[in-house]
Amino acid sequence: MSTSNGLLLIDKPRGMTSHDVVARVRLALDERRVGHAGTLDPMATGLLVLAVGPSTRLLRFAQSETKRYEGVVTFGTSTDSLDADGAVVDRREVPHFTSEAVNAAALHMLGTQSQTPPMVSALKVKGQRLHALARAGVVVEREARTIDVASFSLAPTNEASDWSFDVTCSVGTYVRVLLSDLAERLGTIGHLSALRRLSSGDHHVDDALTLEQLDERHRDGTPVLQPPRAFVTQLEAVVVSRDDERCLRMGQRVSLDGPVDGEIAAVSATGSLVAVLRRRGESWQPAVVLPDEEDVEQG
Repeated sequence: MSTSNGLLLIDKPRGMTSHDVVARVRLALDERRVGHAGTLDPMATGLLVLAVGPSTRLLRFAQSETKRYEGVVTFGTSTDSLDADGAVVDRREVPHFTSEAVNAAALHMLGTQSQTPPMVSALKVKGQRLHALARAGVVVEREARTIDVASFSLAPTNEASDWSFDVTCSVGTYVRVLLSDLAERLGTIGHLSALRRLSSGDHHVDDALTLEQLDERHRDGTPVLQPPRAFVTQLEAVVVSRDDERCLRMGQRVSLDGPVDGEIAAVSATGSLVAVLRRRGESWQPAVVLPDEEDVEQG
């Protein structure tokens, strides 16, 4: 029986969880195997990278990608979740900021650094979600993680308390924590009031579908999925023979000329992804094997 297989880019609307989007896609494509890379909070909009069918085996390649966001930070008000979905816990008069001062503070926040995840988050500590503990009034120690901020800039809006921002950062970065830290650096408080993910790696929200567009195109029979190979564009690609392709699909090792180390993408003569390979001694072993694309639908 054929199944859908590939990469799907969705422009997530505000108010839905990432899991809600996965459920909608499962229903629209009639495919149980759907997963996403990089959770977006309900208040956030923008790019959500999904894998459909056998391509869910490739999700880790999308989860490690650099992300770019735009949004709005509101100074002078803080919330318990550090974003607009939380309860207000403090208000202060907003100081007068110049663009030079705000961006100078942001400039000092570039580079590799440690960041402590917020209590209101989906991370688990000893099997319990942090946001569930936070709702119960429990605060636990969270292990700091290493993040990297590649670019961070802000501009004033018509509201004195609201500043728009654009940030490019590593996977695992909590933008709301970054903005709260920026507010503290500026001598005030603040929270994330709007957030939109623009890109993840080479994938951009301009290429994404709304859920309504997904439904419409699927009903019309218009393809909505990119091929599995779109997940591994960062890997060196090696074209394998038909005999090696058959071996790889059976989980067997093959010998290849050229590559030295690391993971590589084995592709067929037609350009379809056959497998992701890892070196084992003098040969290459499949770490992930994809079905023949002639046996699956591309959405």
